[in-house]
Amino acid sequence: MATMNTLVCQEPKKLIWAQRDIPVAGENEALIKIKTVGICGTDIHAWGGNQPFFNYPRVLGHEICGEVISVGENIRTLRPGQQVAVIPYVACQRCPACLSGRTNCCEAISVIGVHQDGGFCEYLAVPVTNLLLAEGIDPEAAALIEPFAISAHAVRRAAVQPGDAVLVVGAGPIGLGAAAIAHADGARVVVADTSISRREHVAGSLGLSTVDPAAADFTDQLRAHFDGALAQTVIDATGNPHAMNNSVNLIRHGGSIVFVGLFKGDLCFSDPEFHKKETTLMGSRNATAEDFAKVGRLMAEGKLSADMMLTHRYAFHELAESYEPGVINNRQLIKGVIAF
Repeated sequence: MATMNTLVCQEPKKLIWAQRDIPVAGENEALIKIKTVGICGTDIHAWGGNQPFFNYPRVLGHEICGEVISVGENIRTLRPGQQVAVIPYVACQRCPACLSGRTNCCEAISVIGVHQDGGFCEYLAVPVTNLLLAEGIDPEAAALIEPFAISAHAVRRAAVQPGDAVLVVGAGPIGLGAAAIAHADGARVVVADTSISRREHVAGSLGLSTVDPAAADFTDQLRAHFDGALAQTVIDATGNPHAMNNSVNLIRHGGSIVFVGLFKGDLCFSDPEFHKKETTLMGSRNATAEDFAKVGRLMAEGKLSADMMLTHRYAFHELAESYEPGVINNRQLIKGVIAF
């Protein structure tokens, strides 16, 4: 049987090359040849041993674009040669969450690249229900459909409407995506980040206003952007406990908070402040097919593009050697994509 190059995270801080058999597509699967894979915070945290819900060894990579090589005998919706993006959330379709349409928070969810092996390899067999046709989209952009979909889900959870005053905290990939999508939906968007370079990226690549949450007059700056009021909606994409605990202080009375960032630990904030504002607090996890479809539409309309978050590119054959210096220790990295 033919083999392929596979990069395995054997244990925290250890990536090794392995030769594995090229998989065969099952009757409801497609075999894809990997074209590009985005590097996510999950891949970084997993390398460092800090990712929740994670076991080793594991092949990382869940932001995947590929070309269909073959399909299972029951498949009529795809054909070899088509370009696809992977929807990495494999849901059970039986639990109450799935039966209510919320497959993103399935009780038994298995995420490709997290709970099962992912795209840091040359070929992957994927259920066709987890493939999105991505013809006509640049492969780098197609690899980023997944993180944009995470952002789209957070914006949908926030029920953002045209004219809403939205503060996005954290200008990493998910925050950038949330800001771009909320803006595309007609909201007034401001992005907060302590990094000067990231605020410059927001201004240059998204054309949005920014504020520094570490500034002494941060709240005054925020009010100046929103006609004297605090934010109507805060979408926190930091995964930072200090920022998340402070979110209740950034919303106006009757406002909403959506936490799309995740950290290991407990949240702690003022209950009187929370109650007097009648705060709506929500978590946002993963994404659904609806969110992926929205991202595809916004890309086709030119309202989302790879350069909104993409800052670095990597070659797959060099990744074991370049991962620590070029990804883990690269403070300029916002989003990287691996080319195969």
